Amino acid sequence: MIKVKAKPEDFVVEEVADLPFLKDGDFCVYLLKKRGWNTVDVLKNLSKKLNLPSSDFSYGGKKDKYALTSQYITIGRQGHKRTTPPVSPPLQGGETGGVKKPPVMRRSSQFPSAVNPAEIERLIPTKLDKENYSLSFVGLMDRPMGPDLIKGNKFHIVVRNLTAHELRSALNEIECVKIDGYPNYFDDQRFGSFDGRQGFVAEKVIKKHYNGALKIYFSRIHPEDSKDEKEHRKFIYENWGNWQACITRATGRFEKEAFLYLEKHPKGFVPILQRISHEEMVLFFSAYQSHLWNEVLRKIIRSVGGDSSMLGDSKAEILRRFIPQNDTIRHSEQGEESDLKISKGIAGDYVFYTQLDDRSKAYLNTLVIPMPASNITMPDTFTETLYSEVLKENDITSPMFNIRKIRQAFFKGIDRKAVVTPEELSVDHSEDEIYQGKKKLVLDFFLPRGCFGTIFIKRIFS
Repeated sequence: MIKVKAKPEDFVVEEVADLPFLKDGDFCVYLLKKRGWNTVDVLKNLSKKLNLPSSDFSYGGKKDKYALTSQYITIGRQGHKRTTPPVSPPLQGGETGGVKKPPVMRRSSQFPSAVNPAEIERLIPTKLDKENYSLSFVGLMDRPMGPDLIKGNKFHIVVRNLTAHELRSALNEIECVKIDGYPNYFDDQRFGSFDGRQGFVAEKVIKKHYNGALKIYFSRIHPEDSKDEKEHRKFIYENWGNWQACITRATGRFEKEAFLYLEKHPKGFVPILQRISHEEMVLFFSAYQSHLWNEVLRKIIRSVGGDSSMLGDSKAEILRRFIPQNDTIRHSEQGEESDLKISKGIAGDYVFYTQLDDRSKAYLNTLVIPMPASNITMPDTFTETLYSEVLKENDITSPMFNIRKIRQAFFKGIDRKAVVTPEELSVDHSEDEIYQGKKKLVLDFFLPRGCFGTIFIKRIFS
């Protein structure tokens, strides 16, 4: 079995951003390097160490916990007056869950700045050491860090424990990816809040199943949870509705307050959901929105990539827009099913094509699919048909994306490319020094913001 992330240095992610530095500014910009931490937990730790409110910290995207990563964060300089920031246009493949933009804090001359880079350097390591994270001051900006400033990420990935046959196969698949790219799915990291027994929090919210949404929130089990945490969440799941029992086992202030409230107001689920932080709610909305988007892309790949019987002639009508009628078609319109590669995911399979005819390639390379939301327009009737199928299969209608009772987040129809091709791709292989007698594959490449390097790995090793 192949090994990815055998050690943190085998999976390196370096954020590439276009930062508008100034000689003076209201936000200190730092390069955060970490391993064994997720982004949010590092910032919580920094908030405590520096005695600064968490609202002073901003970042553009979350980076993998089990990797060596670097990204830019900002710390707002204290003593500010609040102003409304300009709205930055979203980039393709950006964050999917909407959230109201926080006000930008402008420094007031009446108050000194409380953020001292020299003091932070004294308290926080500048090199990766025992803390497994470091901060390096890089400059000043007049706005907080956000996803719109990120251009993409550079990846360095080492895949180990390969047989000679697996290595040869992967090298062949890489050549195919160079030509045809691969489907731009959201990977499993996006679905950390998904519960295999109960589903998605946001799905329940959309359908106004507020009881179910809250139950998932308090009882979902994550693979990284400790044994005690899993037992606790299992108890809450099995005793949901027995609020007295849940109160006796409540472990946190919010959990206890929620169960006490439900004991007095048995149907008071919405007020508790409204207390969930906007950051968590954005994650829940993003996860379900990304899942639905994946479902649409999966249908497209099964049709364009092989199973052309799904929509009969409707696909051909779309593809004729790209290639003249007399050009050669290898399989798409002749009903011949090409091989499809499948990789299992926690919230659905990842389906990959192995080759594309010219029309299918032209279509997919230009296809941009909006994230599911209430007021979106699909690029063509083919995609619109598949999108309607996904909504119907999930018992959803477009107006249901307008959530009125839960205001911490919203669904935004940001565009995302259907197919991505790794840029600046470098491939190397050699003997594996960890797994004796096996090979290792070393990949260096760049992907635009919002694209998952792990999907590339799944594509070549499915």
